[in-house]
Amino acid sequence: MERIIGIDYGRKRVGVAVSDPLGIFASALETVHSAKIIDYLKNYAQNENVVRFVVGYPVNMNGLPSEAAKDIDIFLKHLKKAFPDTPVELEDERFTSVLAHRAMIDGGMKKQDRMKKESVDKISAAIILQGYLDRRPR
Repeated sequence: MERIIGIDYGRKRVGVAVSDPLGIFASALETVHSAKIIDYLKNYAQNENVVRFVVGYPVNMNGLPSEAAKDIDIFLKHLKKAFPDTPVELEDERFTSVLAHRAMIDGGMKKQDRMKKESVDKISAAIILQGYLDRRPR
C-alpha cells in the first residue's frame, strides 16, 4: 500500500507523519533525532511503499526562505541521495507549530503532555502532510 511521508525537520528532532493508503488522511507517526532520520526512513521504507516525501519548508512572511531553510536544504540533499527515485515536495510550514499546539488543546491533551516538544514535532509533520494531501488533485 502506498504511503506519503510528511517531515517537519529540525536541528535536534524531526517530526514524521504518514498518510493512509488512500492518501486522504495524515497521522502523526514519530519524532526522531535528526542524526538518525535517514536510517529511520530507510527502515520504514523497507516495510511500507513510500511513494513521496513532503517536507516542511520554512518561509518568512515575505515569501522568502527563512534562516532555518539552510538546515533543511542540507537535509534535502541527504534525503534525495538516500531515496533518489522518490519524489520530494516542499510544503510551507508557517504556523504549523501554532496549529499543532491548538490541535493538542482542542484534542484535550494535558498541559504536561503539550509541553513535550516531541509531540509538537510529529503533530506539525501531520499538519504539513495534511495540507499537501488536501490541495493535491485526486
